Amino acid sequence: MLFSQTLFLDLLEQALNSPRLRVNFDLRNSSEDTSQRMLNALQPDTKVPVHRHKGTSETVILLKGKIKEIFYDENGKITDEFLLNQDCIGINIPKNQWHTIEVLEPSIIIEMKDGSYKTLDNNDIMTF
Repeated sequence: MLFSQTLFLDLLEQALNSPRLRVNFDLRNSSEDTSQRMLNALQPDTKVPVHRHKGTSETVILLKGKIKEIFYDENGKITDEFLLNQDCIGINIPKNQWHTIEVLEPSIIIEMKDGSYKTLDNNDIMTF
């Protein structure tokens, strides 16, 4: 599969028309794959809950746009913020790290995690 600007523009259009203002594009070969790989098209104002991944780190690479990755402590206090843009394009998020993103302009990221896909448990989503 080629990652083209045409693909990116199509995904961003789908995200713009989505109630969540984001759309995922699965890059796995099958549901039995032992790693998670996906493109995420994200529009400003999308809301990604503060969450963590207990069993895996997460690698995020920015392919287009600008986002801010935000880290939190166990009490919901912001501990760090990282701007991803054309100068700094990626971050590795340690397992168990509470995090979310703020989308500053229409963006495409690739997310990679270990293990097969699992939905987040309620204990892994922080509520304020």
